[in-house]
Amino acid sequence: MSNEVIEKENGLKKFSTAQLLNFCLGFFGLQFAWQMRIILSGPVTEGLGASPLIFGLIWLAGPVTGMLVQPIIGELSDKTHTIFGKRRPYLFAGALFASLALWAFPNSALIWEKISTTFGLPALAFGGLIIAAIMIWIIDACVNAAQGPYRALVPDLVPQEQHALANSYLSFAIGLGSVVAAGTAPFLKYVCNYQMSINAQFVMAALAFSLAMLWTCITIKEHKYKKNEVVEEVKKEEVKEKGPSFVQKVVDFFKSSPEVGKICTLQLFTWIGIMSLNIFFTQYAIHTVYGVPDLTTATEELKNSYAATISQATNFSSICFAIQNLICFLVSIPIGLLSTKFGNKKVHFISLITLALTFVGMGIYKEPGFVLVCMAIAGIGWASILALPFAMLSEFIKKGSEGSVMGIFNIFIAGPQVLVCTVLAWFISKCEYMVPAGINYHWEYAFLIGAVTLLISAVITNLIQERN
Repeated sequence: MSNEVIEKENGLKKFSTAQLLNFCLGFFGLQFAWQMRIILSGPVTEGLGASPLIFGLIWLAGPVTGMLVQPIIGELSDKTHTIFGKRRPYLFAGALFASLALWAFPNSALIWEKISTTFGLPALAFGGLIIAAIMIWIIDACVNAAQGPYRALVPDLVPQEQHALANSYLSFAIGLGSVVAAGTAPFLKYVCNYQMSINAQFVMAALAFSLAMLWTCITIKEHKYKKNEVVEEVKKEEVKEKGPSFVQKVVDFFKSSPEVGKICTLQLFTWIGIMSLNIFFTQYAIHTVYGVPDLTTATEELKNSYAATISQATNFSSICFAIQNLICFLVSIPIGLLSTKFGNKKVHFISLITLALTFVGMGIYKEPGFVLVCMAIAGIGWASILALPFAMLSEFIKKGSEGSVMGIFNIFIAGPQVLVCTVLAWFISKCEYMVPAGINYHWEYAFLIGAVTLLISAVITNLIQERN
């Protein structure tokens, strides 16, 4: 079937390379902010008194808001008909409020001090930690509010035969955003001998998110409803309300094909592994690779004695994430092209096996150079995870339910994170050992457990029957 016939049938024109690059710019800003939150939330919250278990519980913000916010926002965005479009109001609002919370997060202790002084509240040792937790919840809720509608723009605007490629471009943006976010502070330190403060890095993330998303909202060619069209569409939606409920849409989603259940199960096990890395890697770098003892209850004198080592370890973590996402950035589009030629399943299976092996390596051997190489190789699996499951799922999405489906699918990304933030965080908190300066924890166990779940997801991938 020719491109002209396809465009005539579905009403969507093929995107050029320039259009695909412009399309994914907002995702660059979103990932820039998210990567900064991944790398630096550990050092900030530990400095405010968070133990491994408390740290994990604070991380619950991501999966809980993902399971609640994305399905709701996805459903709402499907029914939204404004003069600004369907998805853009959610993209802009999410970026705006997340940017404010990104600025506030590293200043949580100062904010609590101002609040307690102004309102005469009693002094609380964990007051700053409470504010930090609230800010993380706001950041994660707003990122999820923007991410679901953004993913829904692919089936909204991009023809079916370009879905895998469009999602690969989003992976490209995620990789580039993560590289710049993670690499800026180490670059300034090692090239310019300037250590960028944590506060400055979060301000940089806030600006990147808000400005990049604003650009997308201005340039994306989403249908703009006129005032009279809004009224007509609202009337149509009122009639549709008598149709399937959201719960029924979930049921219909799984009934659409047996392969949908396999893809969701694949995501569940994959994201247990991925979040084992994202949540615990910086703490692993600080406490396992660089040997800093747990400082949750340490004296200020002991904390100060390890300050330089913590900065070095944090920069190392940033470099590792930058290298991982640089590889993701470089291979994301080739992965899309390979999947078009050989099929999504085959490419994704190989990528998951490769990723599992890097996890095993980091769990066993903790030398910095080796860890850095493992994180680089992990970028291949990360690029595949960010694109191919969505491409496989898009084969089974019914027209008009794109936002709802992406919201439902996100449950199988967010849900596994709950297990990581609670069960795995609790497990690590029980795996302590003595060091000369106090105690430490076996943070590397997170990677060994993650390797097992990634191998399971690879087996499930091999069982999926693709349509195309």
